[in-house]
Amino acid sequence: MSFFKNLLGSLMTDDIDSGDNFMIKPTNPEDTKNDNQEKSNQNQNVYPSLDVNLEYISTRFNLLINSDIKTREFLIYAKNKQYKALLVYVDGLSNNDSINDFILKPLMLRNKSNLYDGDQVISEAVANNISVRKVKKFNIGDYINNCLIPQNDVEMVNSFDKIISDIISGNCALFIDTLDFAFDISTKKFETRSISEPKNEVIIKGSQEAFVENLRTNTSMIRRNLSNENLIVEHLTIGKVDQNACAVCYLKNIANNDLVAEVKYRLNNIDVDYVLAVGELEQFIKDDLDTSLPEAIATERVDRVVSYLLQGRVAIVYNGCPYVLIVPITIFDFLKSQEDANISHFGANLLKFVRAVSLFITLLLPGMYIAITTYHSELLPTDLLFSIVASRSSVPFMVLVEILIMELAFEIIREAGVRVPSPLGSTVGIVGTLILGQAAVDASIVSPILVIIVAITAITSFAVLDFSFGFHLRIFRFAYTILGALAGFMGIAVGMFIHLLILCSLKSFGVPYLAPFAPMNLNSSSAYFLKPAWKREFRPDFLGTKKPRAQGHMSLKWRKKA
Repeated sequence: MSFFKNLLGSLMTDDIDSGDNFMIKPTNPEDTKNDNQEKSNQNQNVYPSLDVNLEYISTRFNLLINSDIKTREFLIYAKNKQYKALLVYVDGLSNNDSINDFILKPLMLRNKSNLYDGDQVISEAVANNISVRKVKKFNIGDYINNCLIPQNDVEMVNSFDKIISDIISGNCALFIDTLDFAFDISTKKFETRSISEPKNEVIIKGSQEAFVENLRTNTSMIRRNLSNENLIVEHLTIGKVDQNACAVCYLKNIANNDLVAEVKYRLNNIDVDYVLAVGELEQFIKDDLDTSLPEAIATERVDRVVSYLLQGRVAIVYNGCPYVLIVPITIFDFLKSQEDANISHFGANLLKFVRAVSLFITLLLPGMYIAITTYHSELLPTDLLFSIVASRSSVPFMVLVEILIMELAFEIIREAGVRVPSPLGSTVGIVGTLILGQAAVDASIVSPILVIIVAITAITSFAVLDFSFGFHLRIFRFAYTILGALAGFMGIAVGMFIHLLILCSLKSFGVPYLAPFAPMNLNSSSAYFLKPAWKREFRPDFLGTKKPRAQGHMSLKWRKKA
């Protein structure tokens, strides 16, 4: 027995002593201790010595192996004297032309500004033929900031953490010998995708602009479309290893202060190394962590974000992602489209009704089919019942297995159509739905009526506008199918009761998920169906906004007769 044990052990283990093999070994605890000690020493201020600052920068940025961190040592002429200086920036994130024309040239070249050999004049005035002149003693830091750097965004910073964070964001840092602070100069310029039409949210009459991956571009589009001085854009940083920028946008005179404070509190208390996209960010800030329901809307449309901000909601813009999160939300927001505001309320309400019907068909149709055919066949007309029985006479599987086969096949086809290159996506859908579906019917694997049921369910699922909310419906559709197979209408009724209890218990940043219907508020101005544009006087009351009224009682003043 020991012989076989030793034989298997020798076959299943690697010879780590061999020079030809590589094995990842556990991290040395001493290395972790040194990393923690280095992290604790990162909160360091700028030194007065330029050589010490250069050594510190070299250590923090690993300049011996980092190829894109550039340093430039040079001499500055100020008050006809020379000062040693150091410039640090990231190649590819900073604008080289701005660095050359507005930083290096004014500081290095001899001109009237840096050859001036006198005191700084603060102000000069003449009163009663008497000249009054205020003069400040020369200070190299103030002189460089006020006279030698013709850049619109310059900040004097003494914390290395702030300086390094801005350098990796595209700024450049200027260190001067004998000064215990550095000049943090904005020189950001990196390649970004141009503004284009939304890819996943179809536009008929609305704005054709969609968000891009650059944070500053996205916030500028919001501010350009929402011309109000009360629009606040607060910047935060998320992540410890990848310190990514995030912006919280809201209207100060409309949004609830507690809501804004709660959003910022959750974002500031995410203790992770990195967050790559808003999809991950939403999972870190949602109220109920154990539900598949989304508790924020991710949109790429600028006009949709602006409309939600005007209602009193909060927008979260994340750098590197072309989607913006909107909080708080209710379940009815997933059945709304921004196009509803651009058409008459008659057409908008018709579309809303169609979406609501599509939601129930997507969720319940397979379960209802199996419940009726298995337990409640008396509900069907006799001719239809005979047709279904005849079509299933040659199918060897029970109805539940038949439905699960078709549903799983459709999910595979949908996933394959999404993942393959775009020119092949339509081909995969046609081959999967038509050819394979017809072949499955001819081979008596599934019945023709079931193909129709699955096809209707698939088509109605596309009427659900939100991608994340569609995932919830797809998951629970399988649950209702199994409940319908186990107990017919009784099983579906029990499932709907539990599902409704879950929805009633959910909240999105303190707002009930089914507001204003659960809890019921008969006096609420919010409803699923739209009123005419001239009657939408109030903002959603569940948001607790500072300005509940959105328009005057008589908004059509031109109709008012004298």
